Formats: sequence, structure tokens, C-alpha cells
Amino acid sequence: MMNLRRPGLLTLCCTLAIGASACSSTPAANTAEEAATTTTQSAVQDTPASDLTIIDVRTPEEYAEGHLEGAINIDIYAEDFERQIKALDPSGNYAVYCRSGNRSGQAVSFMEGAGFTTVQDLGSREAAAEALGAPIVK
Repeated sequence: MMNLRRPGLLTLCCTLAIGASACSSTPAANTAEEAATTTTQSAVQDTPASDLTIIDVRTPEEYAEGHLEGAINIDIYAEDFERQIKALDPSGNYAVYCRSGNRSGQAVSFMEGAGFTTVQDLGSREAAAEALGAPIVK
């Protein structure tokens, strides 16, 4: 007589094994994200403040609501955004932030494509303030 419980047991074991492996990969992803953040923070902290240009790519209205001390505002939505970026020294050191990290990522991609050699995406204003140890001012 055939044992009908074995196929069910095999299915259960496979399901548990797949579920366990999926759960175990989550901490590794978090660790990679934490490592990337730590790397960005240490790279930014290793750059002397006098050698770093901080760029806020939000709108002028957002900038006026609060920005990092010393940051310049180059609105990514402005018609002359590309001209303003290309007017900067491509060999300088730049840190870019926005509200959530989306626009700063776009700006950094543009800058790298334009030949900028040292540009870092700091993500949101709050993440940038933490990474740089800079106050938010109005």
C-alpha cells in the first residue's frame, strides 16, 4: 500500500526550506544597505568641510523651508539646471541631497555623466545633515 503522507511531508519540508532561506536573506540586505550608508558617511566625513560643496537640488521654496548650513540651491527642475551644474568645477568634491533621495540620485547621475569625479548622493535632507553633522537652517 502506498503512503500518501510522504508527498505532503516532502512539500511541507520544501516550503519550510524556501521560507527559511528567504528570511535569512533579509538581514544580509539590511547589512548591505547599512554598509553603503556607513561608507558614504565615512567618505563624506573624510572630506574637509572647506573642500566640499553641498548642493540642495530641491525647489527654492523647499530650500527656504530649511536647508543644510552652507548648501547651495540648484533646483533640478529649473530650466538652467544643466548650465548651473556644468558651471561647477568637475574635479571638486560635491555632496548632493533633496527631500527623499530621488532627485539627488538623478542629479548625481547627471553630474557623473558630465564628468564629475567626486560626487556623493546623501539622499534626504535629514540623512545629509546626519552624514555631514551639519545643522538645518532657514
